[in-house]
Amino acid sequence: MRTDSRFIGRPSHRQDARAIVTGRAEFIDDLKLRGMLYARVLRSPFAHARVVAVDTEKAEAVPGVKAVLTHKNVPDWKAGTPFHIRVLDSKVRFVGDGVALAAAESERAAEEALEAVHVEYEPLEAVFDVDEALAGDAPQLYEAFPGNVVPGGFPLYGPDCLTGIRLGDVEQGFREADAVGEGTYKYETVANPLPLEPPGVIAHWEGPDRLTIWAATQSASWHRFVMLPSLGFPDIRAIATQCGGSFGSKNYSLMPCFYAAALARAAGRPVKMCFSKEEQFGAYTLRPGSRFKGRIGIRKDGTVTAVSGSWLFDTGACSDIPQAQVAVGCGELQLMLRCANWDLTGTIVLTNRPPSGVVRGFGGQELESALLPALFEALEKAAIDPVDFFRKNYVKPGDAYLWRNGKPYVDRGVDYSEALERGAETFGWHRKWKGWLVPTRVDGQTRIGVGVSVHGNADVGEDVSEAHVRLTPDGRAVVHACVSESGSGQRSSLCRMAPEGRQLPLDRVGVSPPDTLVNPFEFGLVGSRGTWAVGGAVISAAEKARAALLARAAPLLGAGEEELDTTDGRVYVRGRSDRGLSWSRVMGIVRTCSGSARYEEDFTVPNFLALFVEVEVDTGTGKAAVREVLAATDVGRIIDPQALEGQLRGCFGAAGLDTALFEETVLDRTTGRILNGNMIDYKWRTFRDLPGFRNVILETPMPTHRFGAVGVGEISTSPGPSAVLMAVSNALGVRMTGYPLTPQRILEAL
Repeated sequence: MRTDSRFIGRPSHRQDARAIVTGRAEFIDDLKLRGMLYARVLRSPFAHARVVAVDTEKAEAVPGVKAVLTHKNVPDWKAGTPFHIRVLDSKVRFVGDGVALAAAESERAAEEALEAVHVEYEPLEAVFDVDEALAGDAPQLYEAFPGNVVPGGFPLYGPDCLTGIRLGDVEQGFREADAVGEGTYKYETVANPLPLEPPGVIAHWEGPDRLTIWAATQSASWHRFVMLPSLGFPDIRAIATQCGGSFGSKNYSLMPCFYAAALARAAGRPVKMCFSKEEQFGAYTLRPGSRFKGRIGIRKDGTVTAVSGSWLFDTGACSDIPQAQVAVGCGELQLMLRCANWDLTGTIVLTNRPPSGVVRGFGGQELESALLPALFEALEKAAIDPVDFFRKNYVKPGDAYLWRNGKPYVDRGVDYSEALERGAETFGWHRKWKGWLVPTRVDGQTRIGVGVSVHGNADVGEDVSEAHVRLTPDGRAVVHACVSESGSGQRSSLCRMAPEGRQLPLDRVGVSPPDTLVNPFEFGLVGSRGTWAVGGAVISAAEKARAALLARAAPLLGAGEEELDTTDGRVYVRGRSDRGLSWSRVMGIVRTCSGSARYEEDFTVPNFLALFVEVEVDTGTGKAAVREVLAATDVGRIIDPQALEGQLRGCFGAAGLDTALFEETVLDRTTGRILNGNMIDYKWRTFRDLPGFRNVILETPMPTHRFGAVGVGEISTSPGPSAVLMAVSNALGVRMTGYPLTPQRILEAL
């Protein structure tokens, strides 16, 4: 770790740490507005049905009830891509779909109102499998989407948005292959990211066309710029509360926002809508299902000659931006596999299971976890060490790839081969690896196996960030950036980046509240873009503020601006610390020095992460357990070592590595009900179950911003499932092809 900086790369307390541990940090459930009502949702017991009739007369008479809504009287708002998700509809498409809404003076009154609603349903045939949903006689979820296929292409990504990858001559590529892996492979655990705090919002109409939304979100601006067209373009002010974790799923809260805003308009009062834990399990964002059918050809030297197949993307009953997930997944796969010949088609399929949405790993984890078993088969046939393969094939400086918008980009980052090799050396890969389907060690009925996988993302430089930095006479700096706190400490990291050139103590640097009314535009904390994109805007704004300060101080000190520096609220001539002035003397008491900057998207510096895993399998019981994990990466420059450590250790839960073993949403495929929708039956790793974990983190300066850093937090989960699949296969000596690797599945394979 480099230590040539006062703040960057050095451990320190998070700015909000004391507020969190003492209970002073405000979460959405802590907020209460004057006159606020509480909302509840009546949910469908059927996976697919028509709502024939709804009687709300008794519900409206319950004391304290101020509004009851059904599909007949809700606003005609729509969301999704293209628009298809209504606030409430005359047709329900999954168990837990909304049927009626109530807002009342108390939560209990709202619940009593919904208990009094009488609904008559006409049950319809449901479909829960993507192949069955694509069959000609399958029940249709939406008239607008015949064949249960959602059209591809995401408007924000432009007219050439990736819906697959089509390059070169695939048939010629397979003729050149020495080995081919092929088959149908599934990553369909449909895991739930389950942040500890369920999603919640408060909606308040401050005028006929002025809406304020408070939300537990990782990206406050999404409740403004995404919801604007869905709600008919009112003036939306979005404010983020403390968000104790999101893992992508609380990037924005579509249905809670819809429900609260509709009830608030009907009641004429603020409305709080907080999902229960049961609703979070069964009616909120799940990871999409992923199925790959196809083949991959390689030569004995590790060159990938062709990739061909179909990627079936199970979005459930609806999804807000599945096209974006498909586009990003197709881009990320190209970073891992350098190949000239592609014919990969992505198809978004609707089924009657609960809906999918934004989850950490956004498309790439789904595609790679399903496709890599085919690659592993080819590598096994060609007897190629996977570390050697990934070293050869992961994108390198000068290599070209298509990104999500369908445009070609050339990598101008760093060669991650050293990070991969250093990780392999520290893990002991070359000692533990015995070959494909060969255990590292056998001890009675216990078998040890190892696996490795890699992942990367060029979205670290995606989209737009704007920032404003203000220096005040009392020797303080304020960062104006609409950045939420979603658990990763990003707000504190920005406070590290801003003062470096001004040499202010961290306790004299603050960041504005995440409120769209008082901040410039910010796309949000997605795709690990906080370090480069958001950080780049903040650093540039801070540099401009510093320049304004030195420009004002230069004539007062009789020196050129280039001769000046500043430390701890004082400007001085370099080499003459006695010749200086305090900021208050430079600015006076009626002035500040400010700077503004804007970051524009750049997809040319992808990040990288390799995960090495060692697993232990009991062939008597079928239980597989992870013994050791090692993460290897190069981040350019470590901004906050503790935050980075926490992000990498986050590879386990939150729909991550453990989806290979036990994190799974179990669906009754006759009724559509989730069978493990609680914190006991949904299997999660606890702190006591954590295996050994090590990091190898290199710091090779990147061509990004002043500190040459890129983020890696979002991708920490993505290589995990396929690495564990490889390790279990090697331990057993049997090629495993699907997830999760439960004891039953392992015993069946044996």
